[in-house]
Amino acid sequence: MLFRSLAAAAAVLAVSSPVAAQDVDLRAQVAAFIQPTNAARTDVVVSQLRAAGFDPVVETFVGGETDAPMEGRNVVITIGDGPREILLTAHYDAVVLRDGSMSQGVVDNAASVVGVIEAAKILRTRNLNHRVRIILFDQEELGLIGARKWVEAHGLTNVAVVVNSDVAAYGDTMMYGLNNGAQSTGVVRAVREVCAERAMNCVGFPVYPPSDDRVFSGAGLGRQSAPGPVVPTISLGFQDHVGAHQMWLAFNGGQNTGLAEGFVPQVFQLIHSHGDTMEHVDPATLKLSGETYAAVVERLDRQLSQ
Repeated sequence: MLFRSLAAAAAVLAVSSPVAAQDVDLRAQVAAFIQPTNAARTDVVVSQLRAAGFDPVVETFVGGETDAPMEGRNVVITIGDGPREILLTAHYDAVVLRDGSMSQGVVDNAASVVGVIEAAKILRTRNLNHRVRIILFDQEELGLIGARKWVEAHGLTNVAVVVNSDVAAYGDTMMYGLNNGAQSTGVVRAVREVCAERAMNCVGFPVYPPSDDRVFSGAGLGRQSAPGPVVPTISLGFQDHVGAHQMWLAFNGGQNTGLAEGFVPQVFQLIHSHGDTMEHVDPATLKLSGETYAAVVERLDRQLSQ
């Protein structure tokens, strides 16, 4: 759903025991999500988590459009323990295109899912002070439904902070949103510190496109806003350096963006289209995103313990 306002098959990897991050073909992990249905994509999520040594829980809910309810499935794993928890999230469902076919959904958003799973594999080796809950949401493309249903079922009382990933398939520049409320200042600081420590290209967006983060931050999306309390939240994505700045201008440049009339940044041409294909997936970005997300969660874990 990321960028919806501007954007109009591989087998599942199966292994018998957990494997290290460097032993996994990350690009093949993404390609496995090219499936004919979102229910089949659920099976891919569960299989990949089990292959990585986790014990995923599938939480079902009734979602879908108002006139066409359908079962949705959020997939959840938990790392560590503690009185409060850090959520690391991404959506795994793909959008149905105007012609009725399903997008391959690899840039949006299977690549993020693979990056989040890589982060989970790193985080389980760390001595954390908080419980980390990885949630891979269904039905984001239908209106952030999976995230809203999770909040309705679990509430936010024990949630300390939320880190969401959407569109993270290529490039070495991490984008992050600054529009999730004053309560999110601390998580923005943590992201900036990680960027500085790792000497990464990072771009903050005063206006950043909506994803599941808005459900947790209550950032003014009407029925898609969080019911009740809000928590510190940030949404992250990756793109090439030029594309990230073009996207910044598209959302934040006002009437004088400097972009040529009619110019559409590449990412807007890819997502929610038949162009969202594996040729745009870079395994180096998948590895980078996993390492970076883990570093952000670790930073937040220490920050919240001070």
